[in-house]
Amino acid sequence: MGERCGWVGSEPIYVDYHDTEWGVPEYDSRALWEKLILDGFQAGLSWITILKKRENFRAAFAGFEPGVIADWGEEEVERLLADPGIVRHRGKIEATIGNARAYLAIEAREGFSAFLWDRVGGAPIQNRFATMAEVPAQTALSQRISRDLKAEGFRFCGPTIVYAFMQATGMVNDHLVTCPSHDRVAQAAG
Repeated sequence: MGERCGWVGSEPIYVDYHDTEWGVPEYDSRALWEKLILDGFQAGLSWITILKKRENFRAAFAGFEPGVIADWGEEEVERLLADPGIVRHRGKIEATIGNARAYLAIEAREGFSAFLWDRVGGAPIQNRFATMAEVPAQTALSQRISRDLKAEGFRFCGPTIVYAFMQATGMVNDHLVTCPSHDRVAQAAG
């Protein structure tokens, strides 16, 4: 059995996330939206900071229900800015409300999951990186998806955020080939 990807470390919450969630293909539109929002909140921070606050985010953001969040205004923004359990950043909070509206438009038109997965041909891209140094921070595809999301009204979805999102949701399998999760995730993708 090989070693886990080098970014994991030894903290149990991070190990569990790596072993059970990161890189596993996600096709549920609402779950994809939640992950994109959380990746946007991560900008400038470490993922473990967001991971440790994820349940607080879910409680503060009504379970990440876009239909609820899309109707929010300044009162909810102020409430969230006062919540120490989340990352209190006005721009990211306001972007989440706007992103909920953009999500609803895409979901009604074609489905948010289809919107995203169509860009990778409906199946995860199976990378075979041997070292962390080989794993890119962004790709031409993440740049394109970022542009597509922004054209739909999304914010806090630059190409680096989008690539991290693609890794987390299994649109790309970036577990290192030496990691026991690489083959498991590849097989789960079919």
